[in-house]
Amino acid sequence: MPTPTRLQVQRLRQLWRSAGWPCQDLVEVELLAAGWVERLLEADGRERLRVTDAGVGVLAESLTRNRAARDAHESLVERVATEMQRAGRIAWRGLALRAGLPQDDGRMLWVNALPDVYSIRHSTVEDYLEPAIHEIKVSRADLLGELRRPAKSAAYRALCGQCWFVIRAGIAEPEEIPPEYGVLIGHDSHLELARPAPRRAHKPDFATWMALARATPIAPPDDPQPHLG
Repeated sequence: MPTPTRLQVQRLRQLWRSAGWPCQDLVEVELLAAGWVERLLEADGRERLRVTDAGVGVLAESLTRNRAARDAHESLVERVATEMQRAGRIAWRGLALRAGLPQDDGRMLWVNALPDVYSIRHSTVEDYLEPAIHEIKVSRADLLGELRRPAKSAAYRALCGQCWFVIRAGIAEPEEIPPEYGVLIGHDSHLELARPAPRRAHKPDFATWMALARATPIAPPDDPQPHLG
């Protein structure tokens, strides 16, 4: 059987969830030729498409891969957040932030950013907070897709004083990531520092403070020592 492309899998999902009315484009030609869909003739003479058992197998395999990727991503996110807490920082996951990027024509481009881990130092002095963002990538395709969208990465830099890419071991070399970012490599047992992130002074703006106020930081890990009392 041929290896399905992402576009083909997307179309299979659409056909599975819909009534299967054909678009009659080249993607459907490929699906029909591979045996992942079949044509059915309705009583009124109209034709529709139905996902075959082979097509269901393609969808199930794609679902398994996606779940494995999500599990690997969430595991690495949790590890990074724990390391930030051990370093005396307060960490958040799943923040929705908004960054303004000045353009050459004087206008401001507003970009929504969803950093995997956002953290600040545990300090009451604003100048000492040192906000940092860690973006986690466990697949090469996801990493390259991120690097092809410079506005998204620029939004991360605009929201912190240190910006990191944390990549799963084996998906890329540190030299492939622009020098504006630090690089951590996630191994099965530890995080390896491949390149420190450049530091610059940064204070969270009002919108970021409001987002932090509405969100709940990650609970600190349990104290390994027995509780006294």
